[in-house]
Amino acid sequence: MKKTLFTLFSLLCLCREAGAFSVTHDFTVFIGPFNASQTSFTYALSPDSYAVASKVKTFGLFDTLYPFEARYATTGHIKNGKLETTSYKYQSQSRFTKRKKELIYNEQGVPVYRISSKNDKEKKVEITPDPKNNETTDLQTVFAELARQYNQVKFCDSRMEVFDGKRRFDVIFKDEGKEELAPNQFSPLTGTASKCSMYIDKLGSEGDDLLWQFTSDRPIYFWILADKKTGIPFIARIEVEETPLGKMNVYTHNITIEE
Repeated sequence: MKKTLFTLFSLLCLCREAGAFSVTHDFTVFIGPFNASQTSFTYALSPDSYAVASKVKTFGLFDTLYPFEARYATTGHIKNGKLETTSYKYQSQSRFTKRKKELIYNEQGVPVYRISSKNDKEKKVEITPDPKNNETTDLQTVFAELARQYNQVKFCDSRMEVFDGKRRFDVIFKDEGKEELAPNQFSPLTGTASKCSMYIDKLGSEGDDLLWQFTSDRPIYFWILADKKTGIPFIARIEVEETPLGKMNVYTHNITIEE
């Protein structure tokens, strides 16, 4: 569930490329009958660097049943139009487990060490050099790359390979046409939206998290609108038709843009 929430929230960062700016999204997540999470996501971009930070925290009755809080942070350089990660950090707290993870990168943006801990028991693992890792990226940078592409060509179709320090997998985005969004009690956003989908090609790997279990054959759908004042595009809504706890809906209820 935790990785699913992060991935869905990361979709909320589709932004234009000129100058330096940041976009913060505030949104509400419903999973089945639960108002499950109040979450924020910030994406910052300059001509030569980028940063992504998100905070996930369960809410209400869902927090009582499945308490979880996490923070993710990625930074990187932009060189010759290519995004290269320089830092990836993650920490989380569930009812009984505290976790941390950090990837250490070389100057080419390739991860060389993985530092992780569970309930303060830390281990550092050297990542075996593999040419297949050279053109991969981390999961947050995927959404920065998608943002740049959408701003340039206004479509989602793409395939990006991710390496998380253990596994490689492809993240695949597809265009699904246009749809009209109407405001509701959870989000005031409205307009003609571009509908896109995302799923993961596991590349023969196995994993035990919820995202890994259902995204290959159950795409995540998301709807893109543009800010009326600045023209910056963003995700207005996200939907997963089926999870173990029911349908998931994410509504963006506030956007803050700083230029």
